[in-house]
Parts: sequence; structure tokens; C-alpha cells
Amino acid sequence: MSIFKHYSFKTLSMAFLVTLLSGFLTMTYAQSQWGQRGGVDAIAAIVNDEVITMRAVEREVAGVKKEFRSQNIPLPDDETLQKQVLQRLITEKLIEQQAQNFGIQVTDADVQRAVDLIAANNNLDEAGLRKEIHAAGIAWEDYLHSLRYDILLDQLRFRTVDEMITISESEVDAYLARHGYGSRGADSASAAPQEGDELVELAQIVIRVPENSSLGQERELQAKAQSILEQLRAGHDFATLAASFSDGDEALSGGHLGTRPLEGWPDVFVAAIKDLQPGEISGLVRSGQGFHIFKVTNRGVPAPVARQRPPSQASDSAYGAPMMVTQTHARHILIKLSQVMDDDKARERLEQLRQRVLYGEDFADLARSYSEDASAPQGGDLGWLSPGETVPAFEHAMNALAINEVSAPIRSPFGWHLIQVLDRREKDMSEELRRLEARMRLYEQYAEPAFEDWLAQVRGQAYIENRLDPTDNRRAPSRRR
Repeated sequence: MSIFKHYSFKTLSMAFLVTLLSGFLTMTYAQSQWGQRGGVDAIAAIVNDEVITMRAVEREVAGVKKEFRSQNIPLPDDETLQKQVLQRLITEKLIEQQAQNFGIQVTDADVQRAVDLIAANNNLDEAGLRKEIHAAGIAWEDYLHSLRYDILLDQLRFRTVDEMITISESEVDAYLARHGYGSRGADSASAAPQEGDELVELAQIVIRVPENSSLGQERELQAKAQSILEQLRAGHDFATLAASFSDGDEALSGGHLGTRPLEGWPDVFVAAIKDLQPGEISGLVRSGQGFHIFKVTNRGVPAPVARQRPPSQASDSAYGAPMMVTQTHARHILIKLSQVMDDDKARERLEQLRQRVLYGEDFADLARSYSEDASAPQGGDLGWLSPGETVPAFEHAMNALAINEVSAPIRSPFGWHLIQVLDRREKDMSEELRRLEARMRLYEQYAEPAFEDWLAQVRGQAYIENRLDPTDNRRAPSRRR
């Protein structure tokens, strides 16, 4: 499968809004507490060749304190809070640097499309969404800044993880069988979704085990995780302990991971939480990242706002009934963005290729020579595409084309494209849509661990000088002091 056939804004629904509302840290300034560290303009950390200042740490700490107090969550001590805030800022800096290396840029138009999608998914216009954000105590500009970062992160996941994930037809068959839908082509009109459709809201505390840790180091980290588990069982607050000790990026949101269908969580998560009731915590769970403790904060069939994305057509209809959709046979040429190939250069190259097609050169030959997508050897042919199989920017441009028409260059999270529509047809897609739904659930399940593994490798290869917590320091092999 081409890396291109996945949803890009599937998380920009009401659950995304809920996550932002619950986890967003209002950017306010506090009085300086860091005189002993050299003042608010002192350096808190160096990440490769960029710095994070104490002023940035102070600003975030003030926001965290405000957020925790508004929810009546006990705060960790200031030193612990400072270290946790800096860890998050280091991660964000690494992500921004990697996005720049991949040539990923989030434009104002990208943010506006996301706003429109979030508003539409919740039956609001932009004014209504602004009102909801304001009611939550968040400034609109701050909300847009946070939304821009989430889009950046989403696009980076596509560029780094998508090609690493392969979902076989046998995996799809097994997923459908587990949910009572039977094998491919089986009559399942009477089948009903089972536990996979149950939504589970989850929080975690994770103690990461770095690569190449010795057995002794791993045992020390396990003992730390066990100590946290014992504190939880003694009645200590989960969110406070997450903010104090968790190595997860969500630590300062009380460990909140979000809401998904049960089997949308990674397998190791599902095994630990499948029998837990709301408010219950798991034992220690070992994964490739380290030691986890999970808390189920809600489960069942919650209000619609907890859904991560609208149910697919396949989910809402009788599986034995025909479901006619318009499919489009299309091909494309993709130019990816990088530090040397910016938006202007990519668009100019595709404009030149478009003119060559219009003057009679074969689109497929040009795709084989210039396209950077996995479909290039096939002349850019993507086959028959159903609604929702490609990212929204691509699909909208494709749907506007007549048969044999070639688009102007269009931008997506993957880069810039020329698109040509070869044909259209009506097809009964009831079985295919059911399999597409299963494939997307499996993709969600695999993508998060894969991205976390990739991010751990990035961190391990980076130069990090953490002046608040020297134990976190990393030295890149090529860096000279």
C-alpha cells in the first residue's frame, strides 16, 4: 500500500477538541523563581544546536500550576515540576527539528482547514467553536498555536511511521473474525460489533527503559515503577504521580492518553486493561518502551463527544446490504518536501511537469522518472480509490477533476502532487468498507508504538544538555565540546 492511503485529520474531531481542552496549558508568565539558576534568560537546556531558556520553562510551569489548581489536583514540588516541564519542552524541540529536517511546514491554510473540520464535526461554525474555546478559558490565538503543533505532529507521524507499517489481509481477516464478522465474503448481515467498539478512556504512568540499559539499570527502573504502583494502591492521586514521575509526553496532563475503541490501543495495553473498570489501575506492564501503569478513567458507550472520529458508513449500515459509492481511478506525481526542496521549488517543478503533460508527454513516464511515491514504478497509478482512502487535500482536488484532466499542483501532508483522473465507477463497497474500517483500527493500534520507538531513537541520537537534570544528558557521537 502506498504511504498515501491514510487519513490525515482523523483525530481532528470532538475527541481532539476534548484532548486539547483538557490538556492545553495556558501560556502565562509568573514571577521569577530561578535566581539561583541564573535568571529567567539563563539556558535551561541545549537540544542539538538550539536552546531552551528558563523563561520558557517558567512560562510553562505557571500554566501547569494554573491547570492543576483549576482541577483541584495536588501539585508536585517545584523542582520536580520544573524538570518535567523541561522534559516536555525538549521533546517538543526535537519534534520541531525533525519536522524541519523533513521539510514539513504547517501553513495558515492547514490550520484553517483543521478549524473548519473540528467545527463541522461538532455541528458548529467557527464563531461557535471560538465561543466554546473561550468558555474553556483558552485564548483563541493560543488554541490555534496548539492546533498548529498537533497538525505538525500528525504530519511527522505520517512521514516517519506510515511506510514502516504493513497490515496483511490475514490480519484484517483475524480482526474481523474477532468481532464476529466472519471471513472475507462470508454472510454477516446479522453480525453485530462486539467489544472492539467499546470506547476506553485511558491514562498512564510510564518509566522508560533506555536502549542498551544494563540489567542492573533495568531493575532500578522497575523498582521505581513498583514504588509508584504501591503509592497508587495506597491512595495517592494518579494525576499527581504522573506529573511527578512519568516519562511520557502526556505526564503534565495527568497521564491522560485519550479515548479510543478498546482494540484501538496497542495489544500490550489491551491485555492489561480489558478487564479493568473505571477508576481501576493495572499492575506493572512491560513494553518495548519501559514499565507502564494504566488507569481506566472511563469506558463503555460514552457521549458522542468522546468519539475519536465519526463512525464510518460501514459501521452504520447492515453489512449484508449493498453500499454504493463512487470510486475514482487516479494516478499522481509526488514531490516530497525537504530542507533543499521547499514549497516554491516543489510547486515550480510540478508546474513544469504539468506543462509537459499538456503538450503531449505521457503522465506515467513522467511519474516513473520524477515521482517520489511508492507508486512511481507503476506510473503513479493508485488504483481505484474509495472516499476517505486519501488525505482530504488530495481527495478534494481529485474529486474536482474531470476524467483525463490533470490538476494544478496541490499540497498535502506528504508534499506536492499532480493528479490525473483516469476513470470513475459506482461499486458496492459494503465488504471493502468493512475491511477498510478494520485496517484503520489496526493502523491506529500499530502507529503509536512505532512512532514512540522512532522518537526514542531520535532522542538517543541527539545532543541534549539538560541543566536541570544532568542525568538526562545525551551526547551525539559527532558533537565536539
